[in-house]
Amino acid sequence: MAQKVYPMTEEGKEKLEKELRDLKLVKRPEVIERIKVARSYGDLSENSEYDAAKDEQSAVEQRIAQIEQMLKYAQVVNADSVDPNEVSIGKTVTYTEVGTDDPETYTIVGSDESDPLSGKISNDSPIAKALIGKKKGETVTINTPGGSFDVTIDDVTSK
Repeated sequence: MAQKVYPMTEEGKEKLEKELRDLKLVKRPEVIERIKVARSYGDLSENSEYDAAKDEQSAVEQRIAQIEQMLKYAQVVNADSVDPNEVSIGKTVTYTEVGTDDPETYTIVGSDESDPLSGKISNDSPIAKALIGKKKGETVTINTPGGSFDVTIDDVTSK
């Protein structure tokens, strides 16, 4: 079975590598120490500190495994290698919904990098899926769970 590929920007990859280092070198040892301290309290069957520390350890180990998987199958996208007028991961796109005068601007990033409040949308989002591969000046129909709408791509830039 083919492994999932994780498209991301170089910035996104560096962020994941930093998080992985922090989890392995800082967070994991802190949790291990909390488990040791909680064990010293005696009876583990009614030790809420121990249970909480074990739960946190599980979460930390799951996140480490997830990040390692993502980095192993990372596909760093170089937006500069794509036509300057074409929407792709790593590029910022400005579009205007047909019939309005309010442009919206988003940077398309890998799913783990997305932060809509900061203007970064996942390449898996309905908006990005509709826009990727399209060019400046094109009118595109975006299908979302809330309905469909048409937009015109006003500008495409690399970071």
